[in-house]
Amino acid sequence: MKVTMKIGSLLTRNARYRPWHIAIVFEGQRVSFRDFNLRVNRLANALLELGVWKGDKVVSILPNCLELLDLYWAAAKIGVVAVPLTPLLRGKALVNLIRDSDATTVITNSEFAGVVDVIKPDLTAVQADRYILTDNGGSFSGYRCYRDLTTAANDAEPQDIAIADDDPYNLIYSSGTTGQPKGIIHSHRIRSMYGLIFASTFRMQPDSVMMNAGSIVFNGAFVTLMPAMYLGATFILNRQFDAGGCIETIKRERITHVMMVPSQITAVLRSPRFSAEALESLEMICSVGAPLHKEHKEELNRQLPGRLYELYGLTEGFATVLDKNDYSRKPDSVGAPIPFCEMRIVNDAGDEARAGEVGEILGRGSLLMDGYYKQPCLTAQTIIDGWLHTGDLGYADQDGFLYLVDRKKDMIISGGANVYPRDIEEVILQHTAVHEAAVFGIPDEKWGETPMAAVILREHASITAEELRDWINERVGAKNQRIQAMVILEDFPRNTAGKTLKRALRETYRTR
Repeated sequence: MKVTMKIGSLLTRNARYRPWHIAIVFEGQRVSFRDFNLRVNRLANALLELGVWKGDKVVSILPNCLELLDLYWAAAKIGVVAVPLTPLLRGKALVNLIRDSDATTVITNSEFAGVVDVIKPDLTAVQADRYILTDNGGSFSGYRCYRDLTTAANDAEPQDIAIADDDPYNLIYSSGTTGQPKGIIHSHRIRSMYGLIFASTFRMQPDSVMMNAGSIVFNGAFVTLMPAMYLGATFILNRQFDAGGCIETIKRERITHVMMVPSQITAVLRSPRFSAEALESLEMICSVGAPLHKEHKEELNRQLPGRLYELYGLTEGFATVLDKNDYSRKPDSVGAPIPFCEMRIVNDAGDEARAGEVGEILGRGSLLMDGYYKQPCLTAQTIIDGWLHTGDLGYADQDGFLYLVDRKKDMIISGGANVYPRDIEEVILQHTAVHEAAVFGIPDEKWGETPMAAVILREHASITAEELRDWINERVGAKNQRIQAMVILEDFPRNTAGKTLKRALRETYRTR
């Protein structure tokens, strides 16, 4: 008899066998597995009573909150497809994604009710009685109150609904760092593998305490969220990222495993509250979402040795991890493919690249998406003969470890030669005044494109854009790497995961 990877059964199991172990900590609330299971059951049964059924899409427009976690696990139990959207979306962009997802239900809160009210006439597939507010439901017309719905609902296990391994669990829209977001389908089987693989890869245990530092609407959150539920471990949820608050939470809760994007890691390192003693409980600091520059890797390892893992991965379903024990011999690598994943590097001719030769990174394995939602042609262009074409450039060494060079779409072609922004960024970050750097291409009549740099300075640093540009240009290795334009900013445009949106920078400065 085939065992189904129905991920909703994990919470039911933990509620039975680890009922009083803390499942979630959020803003002073400590929720046991027993109580979390009752919360989730009430939402699952409330959705069923509303007529939401297996395969229906439920959009959430929420910040980090307990209700968002309720939805993730209620969806897992009854076969509903969770569609988490970033609260940064507005207007047409929000309409496009809700309509594209075919959602029949929208869950949001009073902060975003006004945003949703404006677009309601365009959301013809969303049923009128399926707009739900997680707070103050009675203060807004046309919304159901989440609290009323769940209080009235049964807290028993919802009816048994047949769920197959390949039934969709959630629809994650890409972050939009490189263009129009796409709906990426993850099944119960794929999310089960997230729990199994990343728990072992990061040496997690049932007594581990895990935290994702950023928004849980993005795929990276599931790298810690799924192992936590698989193991019956504790998951710490923060309303939003704050470097000082993050340090205090790690110290207070004795967090063992934390995942951060590079900008969050640098913010923690620069925080006045930072100390190795405050973070001594950590067994893992995993950098994800963008390359962590060497300067910051070295500083982190000086301050907190033996904790750094680096994950390179795509929501579409491929990942490598640089293990903390491999850092000393492979400091510039982003690691090796995780278990049940394979990697190839191919050159422009489509042939297997030699060790050390730069080419496109291809991957396949157990995390591979079921496709882009309603976009079979795009899926076929991205997954060819079972291999995911990542659009990223890198090379493998003789030992099979991956070295990330840059994204194809970020690469600058200047005078017919390839210029990799990351190489220039590594030089910029050597300047003691620089906190963060982003290099991108702008049009040039003579060369086609030339590099431009945007930087964020460290607190109290004093240097002009011209002085910094000249310092950089004295140190880059080739003439076509020289910065032609420079701007100093207070912050970069980012998505809610904290990733820098280079596309937005290019669009802002391409005509200046």
